[in-house]
Amino acid sequence: MTIAIVDDIKEERVLLRTRLEKIFHQKDMGFHCCEYENGEAFLEASKDQDITVLFLDIYMDGANGIEIAKEFRKSNKDCLLIFTTTSSDHALEGFQVRAMHYLVKPYTEDELSSLTDEILSRIPTPEKTLPLKVNGSEFQVPFKTIVHADHFSHMIHIHTTAKKELVIRQSFSSFTAPLKEDARFFVCNRGTIINMEHAVDFDGTMFLLDDGSKIAVSRELSKLARQHFMDYLFQREDF
Repeated sequence: MTIAIVDDIKEERVLLRTRLEKIFHQKDMGFHCCEYENGEAFLEASKDQDITVLFLDIYMDGANGIEIAKEFRKSNKDCLLIFTTTSSDHALEGFQVRAMHYLVKPYTEDELSSLTDEILSRIPTPEKTLPLKVNGSEFQVPFKTIVHADHFSHMIHIHTTAKKELVIRQSFSSFTAPLKEDARFFVCNRGTIINMEHAVDFDGTMFLLDDGSKIAVSRELSKLARQHFMDYLFQREDF
């Protein structure tokens, strides 16, 4: 996560960065922080950076924060924008540039801590990936693209959403170990694992997947499979 702080007063930049470092340290989270003393310098630097969160002062020498935000939004629609200001007079203009919050100076550490909780709740969790070596080439396969995988003849056959089959030589236990830590995956029998994201139905003996595959579930796992499927459906509805 990269956080940019734009403020023409050095003391304000240092205070905000120091408080953020303390709060994120308490949350056991790291971040990279960039500081800029004016909006023009920030806009130039932002061309080569992926900014996650922007703390932008409104009242600065040169272009003010509103003008900088309008320019920034032309190239970045997703960054979480927080105006740091001595007044919320520009609330309407802030709405136009999709400002998430106004942090009115002087703000307390508790106010900033509550704001960071909201920030973290809005940042999507990066999709997990599985490192694979296929025909000598290294791949990072996103979990969500794995529909199901089968093990036979000492090989793993991975079926993906791109309707491609990746074949690797690996034991079933080592292949499934990282997947089983994710609630989306379920081992149906001694050699098959499926991704619940792609499960359409379960009839008590087999799963129907969205690629048309029918995956049999061993008798001893049937009850657990039904419960796992129902739990996943309820969890998905919550989101």
